[in-house]
Amino acid sequence: MVTADHTSWGSTDLGVTEASIVDAQFEACRPTYLDLLDRVEISRGGRVLDAGCGSGAFLPHLSDLVGRDGALTAIDLVEENAALAATRRTICPLRTDQGDLLNLPYPTASFDAAWCANAVQYLDDDDLARALAELRRVVRPGGVVAVKDLDPTLATVRPGDPFLFTDFFRQVGATPGYARQLLRTRNLYRFLREAGLVSVRQWTVLSEHYAPLTRAEWSFYGPSCASVARQALALGVPGDWQPFLDPSAPDHPLAGPHGYIGEGNVLAVGVVPS
Repeated sequence: MVTADHTSWGSTDLGVTEASIVDAQFEACRPTYLDLLDRVEISRGGRVLDAGCGSGAFLPHLSDLVGRDGALTAIDLVEENAALAATRRTICPLRTDQGDLLNLPYPTASFDAAWCANAVQYLDDDDLARALAELRRVVRPGGVVAVKDLDPTLATVRPGDPFLFTDFFRQVGATPGYARQLLRTRNLYRFLREAGLVSVRQWTVLSEHYAPLTRAEWSFYGPSCASVARQALALGVPGDWQPFLDPSAPDHPLAGPHGYIGEGNVLAVGVVPS
């Protein structure tokens, strides 16, 4: 399920699926992520699946949306993540499972809605189609399937070359793998339609972060920029990557008074047909 090259994007063998990285990303982008979650219009009292839940950062907020009469189920491929998700506080019943998006262990029409955030980036096109078919299967007719993921085509850091990160993704995305799957995000609406979902809607929003960055923003974007810079230098991608290698360096581009980083986020929502 997970692409072989995704580990190079993180700090452990789990790569960017490591709980500490997932949580740092959520905290850095919390306002954007919660705004997109609100756009799904999850109903009170609903039965909701968090598919690819990571460590469960969205679960308290999903719980607030469904209320005490609702119910949540969370599933993640990584056993560590599923265990952490089980510790999240919710005001409604919560079930957590370790399992695969490609073969969900739930009966047909078990849920009113499915939320899948920052997970399909690990799937190639065939597996993405299979995962969406599974989400459609486990959501009742008239229920919603919502998929959110990152869009690096909008990634930029200032001050500096505004196309530095764009050129990196263009080069590494030329071959199959994790980067190409990230670059596919703006096409999610098409994959939802091909999965047989109807009334498909899609939003692309920019998550922007300005100096002085908060501790949460530094915790994610400092190491993330360093990871990209190491890969860029190893691959010979042109550009001035050295300033990004050390997040603690005083001359880091994001540490200055005009530091800025922005990246895209995409939400695609479709309805299971009657």
